[in-house]
Amino acid sequence: MALSLWSALKRQWLLYHLGDQRLRYLYDKPPADEWVSVDCETTGLNPRKDDIIAIGAVRIVGNRVMTSEALQLLVKPSRAISADAVKVHGLRERDVAQGLDIDDAMRQLLAFIGPRPLVGYYLEFDVALINRAIFPMLGVPLPQPKIEISAMYYDWKQRGLPPYQHGASIDLRLATLMKDLALPTRPAHDALNDAIMAALAFLKLRALLKQG
Repeated sequence: MALSLWSALKRQWLLYHLGDQRLRYLYDKPPADEWVSVDCETTGLNPRKDDIIAIGAVRIVGNRVMTSEALQLLVKPSRAISADAVKVHGLRERDVAQGLDIDDAMRQLLAFIGPRPLVGYYLEFDVALINRAIFPMLGVPLPQPKIEISAMYYDWKQRGLPPYQHGASIDLRLATLMKDLALPTRPAHDALNDAIMAALAFLKLRALLKQG
């Protein structure tokens, strides 16, 4: 009861401080067995200063990845795309020159996510960039629970090791993870492709971890 009261009070405090009251839906009760897998491509690898240039997101409902309900956005950055970043994702400045303004892109992304928990591969990086982009309109970070598939994979692999090997290093690269889970792959470093692969891995790992 005390925890429930604390959660309710925290929700009210966050709603009171929400910069745009039209976004109150982010704090609604999420639909049962629904998640959103999200991935971003960026101008570089520094979440404190680099910009989002592409967003991919896909809904997960039950045991299905809803690729027909995917979100794919290009965003016009406020800074140059580094040469190293171009080598990774292949997006050049002319490719995103007609992209959305970051505020418009964030509003579309938030509407797509709603109150659903977030899923992703190295999600902390993407969330840091999204939080920086939405802070002017929300005044608070993304409130949704966040599920990291590399952590799920690590836990699953550790379960299969003998006790004397617990804590051993695990290869957490996405390509390795997908191959080990016998899941189909897509060309990497495309925001939507990466979001779909993370969604597939989430469902497979969720089932494997439930087996104990």
